[in-house]
Amino acid sequence: MHSSDFGKDFLWGVATAAAQIEGAANSYGKGPSIWDTFAKRTGKTKKGHNPSEACDFYHRYQEDIALVKTLGFKVFRFSIAWARIFPLGRGQINQDGIRFYNNVIDECLKLDLIPMVTLYHWDLPESLSKEGGWTAFGINAWFNEYVAFCAKEYGNKVKHWVVINEPFGFTSLGYMLGVHAPGQTGVHNFFDAALHTAIAQAEGAKILRAEVKNAIIGTAFSCSEIVPYTQSAQDLLAAKRTDALMNRFFLEPVLGMGFPTADWEVLEKFAISHSTWRYQERMKFDFDFIGLQNYFPLVIKYNAFIPVVQAWEVKAKNRRAPHTAMGWEINANSFYRIIKQFAAYPQVNNIMVTENGAYFQDHLVDGKVNDQARIHYFKAYLAAMLKAKNEGVNITGYLAWTLMDNFEWAEGYQARFGLVHNDFKTQQRTIKQSGYWWQDFLSL
Repeated sequence: MHSSDFGKDFLWGVATAAAQIEGAANSYGKGPSIWDTFAKRTGKTKKGHNPSEACDFYHRYQEDIALVKTLGFKVFRFSIAWARIFPLGRGQINQDGIRFYNNVIDECLKLDLIPMVTLYHWDLPESLSKEGGWTAFGINAWFNEYVAFCAKEYGNKVKHWVVINEPFGFTSLGYMLGVHAPGQTGVHNFFDAALHTAIAQAEGAKILRAEVKNAIIGTAFSCSEIVPYTQSAQDLLAAKRTDALMNRFFLEPVLGMGFPTADWEVLEKFAISHSTWRYQERMKFDFDFIGLQNYFPLVIKYNAFIPVVQAWEVKAKNRRAPHTAMGWEINANSFYRIIKQFAAYPQVNNIMVTENGAYFQDHLVDGKVNDQARIHYFKAYLAAMLKAKNEGVNITGYLAWTLMDNFEWAEGYQARFGLVHNDFKTQQRTIKQSGYWWQDFLSL
């Protein structure tokens, strides 16, 4: 298998996120984000780690973008920190922030890299969170103001856009389970945030379409193949509910299908209570590509004691399945099947894998990181993707997660997903063996 097997126009790249790499969290006019605030709360991140310095990309962006080029990639996906542009979320504009992203974009173009900009990658301005954040009715007007500004400011140079990163991820973890920022809990908070997010990803895309000539617009969904633990009726229904929530809940409104209410009465009650039929057109958009982000399958067993969804994950280690250091099952065949599941929608005519990667406990030894497990992972997952592509699925790109070890949200700095090792004390970058593997792979 060679990179050329995917076609000469296939887009190979790496993905990053502002809150995870930038640092300079309280500098150069940037306002606090919900992750700056959340990480300061005791026990919310591993070892109390916070993103205040992260990878110091703010000061080292030239070096890091040069690494993207050195590794042979064509696309550099990064996100804009909303609070670096609008410190208070709206109104007042920060010129230092505007200048920084222009510099990042210009550096990409200078090196003949495609800048792919994610508009929202989980770091809501704290000032907006105090007004309700994604649960607040006003969030859509605030988000549209931010998107319109970015489109006008950067649209002459940036043509590839991702509107929102993993809507189910941040709404469920941040507004229902409380394990991510802003740390809210409850089904009601989740459903409020979910409705506003579903509207935002389509309306943001419509603004980009109107403002950016020749824009290539996508949005990025987390997804997992859902496998019932047994073929019992209860396990099958539990798996169906989980699939509706994790894979279909944000995708189907985009496709004009509305929320997947038919398979689960809880979603039907949500649709009725929130009058979601009123917003069906606002939630719909014909995206140029659907971003697919996959890390693991989920094996689901019925559990009456779990609120609402009544489903329980049977973890990979308990099934003696191969897994990463995060406990996530390694299963390339499952990656193939979830690609096929998304491609089965007739409205989905282009898929881009906008994130995929793995955390292994690799270590810097004598100036090298020999992460063979990560190399085996990528080989298997790329082969699965090529199989789907050869069967007719229109897959046009693949972005590895991630360029370098970073602030991995609630996992802090312990979970290392990077192709480049980062010493967080010295900010010394060291290309891992997986990075060199990509360099070789992309040269063929």
